Amino acid sequence: MSAAHDHDPTVPKGALVAAAALIFVILGLTGAVSAGILPQEANPTQSRAAANVAALEERNLLFADRADGAVVVTDAETGATVKVIGYGEEGFTRATMRRLAKRRNAAGLGPDAPFTITRWDNGALSLHDPETGAEAELYGFGPDHTAAFAEMLEGTQS
Repeated sequence: MSAAHDHDPTVPKGALVAAAALIFVILGLTGAVSAGILPQEANPTQSRAAANVAALEERNLLFADRADGAVVVTDAETGATVKVIGYGEEGFTRATMRRLAKRRNAAGLGPDAPFTITRWDNGALSLHDPETGAEAELYGFGPDHTAAFAEMLEGTQS
């Protein structure tokens, strides 16, 4: 028998102890979050308030589905069409609105109240539902997705 095949196939005790310690730490942190000892997630609203980040622009928008599958975005104050998102276009925008609409439906609310889109002085964009308190932070998903929502602040469609 050659020396190349003569080895111990067991895992070193130190590696097992390290793996057990890592699992123990992960379970401890998970339990601390579940018990409310550690915060569950970052809160952008609180972070902005703590850093004195102010709103630069705001616009109240209504989103309505059209029979052809398009979504029509209108200014809630003027009724002007801001944007028409054709069927199958702007998947990120549609998914964001669908998530907020599901929260409204779960709360027994309809689509009649506007959403507020805000550009903050740190460059961030957010979409807020005053009816449910839900907030979608839009700046962390890349420039194309952010630009799709930023267009809604800038004017109306001709």
